[in-house]
Amino acid sequence: MKKIAFICTGNSARSQMAEGYGKYFAKLYGKDVEIYSAGSNPSGYVHPLAIKVMAEDGIDISQQYSKHIDEIPINEVDYVITLCGDAAETCPVVPGAKTEHWGLPDPARVIGPTEDAKLEAFRKIRDQIKEKVERLIKEIE
Repeated sequence: MKKIAFICTGNSARSQMAEGYGKYFAKLYGKDVEIYSAGSNPSGYVHPLAIKVMAEDGIDISQQYSKHIDEIPINEVDYVITLCGDAAETCPVVPGAKTEHWGLPDPARVIGPTEDAKLEAFRKIRDQIKEKVERLIKEIE
């Protein structure tokens, strides 16, 4: 069994969406994979707009929670995927793990005049994460 950790600073949006898609695509493609997400400085919550845009795509992440890297078996993972610059710098080195950095902007930092502008930012990042996670899961042996 392979283990994947999606790491982001706050573990409230990008890494949570990646965890949701990771679990979805692992099941869809019949891959024996455990999926985790965590943060170097967890926010303590999953962003409501992340939950909303994932639900729009049929993925329920409402039961996931924001957690610290120390709360997952980080030394056992085969893949470490960082989704933001700070996490790439503060993420622990995991001997033997394949590490990738997907530098994606934080949709929670978008200051839009309307809720729709913020939702669009979350949808754009969601779609990028979906594509990258599906490709990663398909490549796993």
